[in-house]
Amino acid sequence: MSIKPSANPNQNNGHLSRLGWTPHFQAQLDHLSNERVTPARVVGVRKNSFQASDGRREWLATLAGRLRHDPGGPLPVTGDWVLMNDTVIHGVLTRKNALSRGAAGARNQRDERAPNEQVIAANLDTIFIVCGLDRDFNLRRIERYLTLVYNCGLSPAAILTKADLHQDPPSCVAQVEAVALGVPVHLTSVANDACLAQLEPYLAPGRTAAMVGSSGAGKSTLVNLLCGREVQPTRSVSAQLGKGRHTTTTRDLIMMPQGGMVIDNPGIREIAFWDLDGGIQAAFPEIEQLAPECRFADCSHSHEPGCRVQEAVAQGEIPRDRLENYLKMKRELEYLAQRQNKGAGRVEKERWKPVALQVKAINKRKG
Repeated sequence: MSIKPSANPNQNNGHLSRLGWTPHFQAQLDHLSNERVTPARVVGVRKNSFQASDGRREWLATLAGRLRHDPGGPLPVTGDWVLMNDTVIHGVLTRKNALSRGAAGARNQRDERAPNEQVIAANLDTIFIVCGLDRDFNLRRIERYLTLVYNCGLSPAAILTKADLHQDPPSCVAQVEAVALGVPVHLTSVANDACLAQLEPYLAPGRTAAMVGSSGAGKSTLVNLLCGREVQPTRSVSAQLGKGRHTTTTRDLIMMPQGGMVIDNPGIREIAFWDLDGGIQAAFPEIEQLAPECRFADCSHSHEPGCRVQEAVAQGEIPRDRLENYLKMKRELEYLAQRQNKGAGRVEKERWKPVALQVKAINKRKG
């Protein structure tokens, strides 16, 4: 890339800093030359355009043709830092992190193709795993979210909404703390604004949090409570099914009065994995710690004699359904790794296919 920053963002009166601009991005900008560009953050993604901000104003931006037709380059997502010339995006700065998953349908994909990656949001400080204390409360789903978040190298916090709808909210906190080891767990309620103060440290100036959870979990309501006004539309949850309907349909980065930012994501129906970076080990540390004590090094923790993990289940140290969820996700991640390896092999094969055809043609002419 041959581009030149038009100004030093550090001299931009702190506008970019409030949006999360850090030395990580400044160092990348300092290495660019020749073409004049300015940095901006993507605060929303539309069908054919992007909402961008430099901390002082927002505008609609479009992709340069080179980026739009580059199959190997990253497309901007909410939270990305991009390089602008007027209203055209000419580049995406390397992300410090990203929340991504397998594209919808990946869990049910039965062939050996590697699933496509869906990047949900980029450059995040915290992931709020939002769970309502109504029919949405599900410990196994929380474990799955934790594995997804840890796979992406991100920091989670569990937010239990609708505390006013449950008879014993503290018991729910204790249950989540028992499976989300070391993860902060917070109760919130529309009937008690004071409980929101515990979330303010996550929303300090320059910090970005993204919300994940089921439809109807209370994500948009929580954003409105934190803002002190309605910035996101909300809809009621079905009283019969306890299921929410998609209110949030886009991923927008919302500036909060506390100085930080929140990305309110649409409800996730399918938590499919993409990254494989130690998420299950971080989400189930007690199982991983016991595994070396098993009699067999390749113990599957399902039927082998001398299994220390099964012994812990029998003694009540680990809930059986927690172990079953661990084994289920571990099988899924192992299968995903196989599919990704085969997919990489196919890409390499396609890469060398033209060379092989040229060699074959040369040999044919010689022969």
